[in-house]
Amino acid sequence: MNSFLKENPLLLLFFVSAIGYLVGRIKIKGTGLGISAVLFVGLMFGAMDPQFEVPEIIFQLGLVFFVYTIGLTSGPAFFQSFQKNGWRDIGFVLTMLTLSAIVAWVLHYFMGFNGPTTVGIYCGSSTNSPSLASAIELINQGFNNKENHIQDLVIGYTFSYPMGVLGVMLAIKLMEKIFRIDYEAEKAVLRKDYPLDENLTSRTLRVTNQNVFGKTLRTLLKDYQWNVVFGRMESYKHGRMMITHWESELHENDKITVVGTTEELDHVQEILGVLDPESLSFNRKEFDIVRIFVSNPDVVGKTISSLNLTEKYSALITRIRRGDIEMLAKSDTILEIGDRIRFVAKREDLPAIQKLFGDSYHAASKIDIFSFGLGIGLGLLLGMMELTLPGGLVFKAGYAGGPLLVGLILGALKRTGPIIWSLPYGTNVTLNQLGLILLLAVLGIRSGNTMMDSLSQGEWLPIF
Repeated sequence: MNSFLKENPLLLLFFVSAIGYLVGRIKIKGTGLGISAVLFVGLMFGAMDPQFEVPEIIFQLGLVFFVYTIGLTSGPAFFQSFQKNGWRDIGFVLTMLTLSAIVAWVLHYFMGFNGPTTVGIYCGSSTNSPSLASAIELINQGFNNKENHIQDLVIGYTFSYPMGVLGVMLAIKLMEKIFRIDYEAEKAVLRKDYPLDENLTSRTLRVTNQNVFGKTLRTLLKDYQWNVVFGRMESYKHGRMMITHWESELHENDKITVVGTTEELDHVQEILGVLDPESLSFNRKEFDIVRIFVSNPDVVGKTISSLNLTEKYSALITRIRRGDIEMLAKSDTILEIGDRIRFVAKREDLPAIQKLFGDSYHAASKIDIFSFGLGIGLGLLLGMMELTLPGGLVFKAGYAGGPLLVGLILGALKRTGPIIWSLPYGTNVTLNQLGLILLLAVLGIRSGNTMMDSLSQGEWLPIF
């Protein structure tokens, strides 16, 4: 069996990946290793036979896929957070990293760990796979005896990782008690800035509060800061249905559909009037409610307001489902390929709207190989550039840093002219997991023999 696997490294790779993924799905009291189990299974196979090898290009490919897709996903939130909180967030992150580094240095000094092992402990205790990848890339750039250093690094990571998981769980529980954290209140604050799953619902309200008669929706939203979207309204005076817009005025006994969370809808109902027993959503004589996929590249990366749907088609987007997250469709929401949008529109306009957005699940799942390859290529070129630091030190971002930085920038840009940088949600998740699996499997297979030596000599206990 061993000789067969040695002769077929790709079979070995996917054998390790499959078993590791299966082990990662095992949970004890709701907690499991997840994809990181691939590393542990790889170590087990590597310990079985030190001659097991997987081509270096597999490791590099996994690393690049992993960090680039992380950059694409994190780019928008990263730059948005930086614009809002700026140096406060950076200062907090640097403080936490510095404190962790000091702890790692103390362990290195007093417990006699070598440098790579200490770095591995630093990465593993924070369960940070990207930092492990960056450390490996740094070793590959300018260290002698690379294989031994990488093996020590992986051993430190492997034995500290379980305690990193348990430590974080215990710390969270402790902080919950000390600071009396209210997760619902935190979620309500974050919902204004980040796309959180909002458990959206809708209500039809009848306007009975004379204090809002004659006021526009723009004025009411500004005065009360409601986090809702208004859909259709039925004018009591004129007896007709219409799509709401910023300047829509409310009058006595008008009916209006409101979309939002239950809490927000309660606030709106308290101000506008009462719940109407006849929901406008069931009235589909003139308007209909449809869900379609965003697959047309022409609308990807554009804000909802820039499409002028109300003026062109008497249509209004109320909700967007992105991956597992359903969120309100605001005027400044930027559409991404693969989004599933819910809108209300006149029946005769439905074919034109479906054509505008594409509405093709197949097209929404495809990768734009040109933009994907170009983005990774730019990242690799950036990683190859050398920066000379004081003291004659030469720094390169490498295969980890270059694609990550470019991914962050391109993820925030979303598109440049006709080039769409973002990937469909499902595609991004798949490539990210594939990259991490390849990365961890190769690391485990390479370092299994060293792990057995550490176990036999008792070196693992101080690390753990």
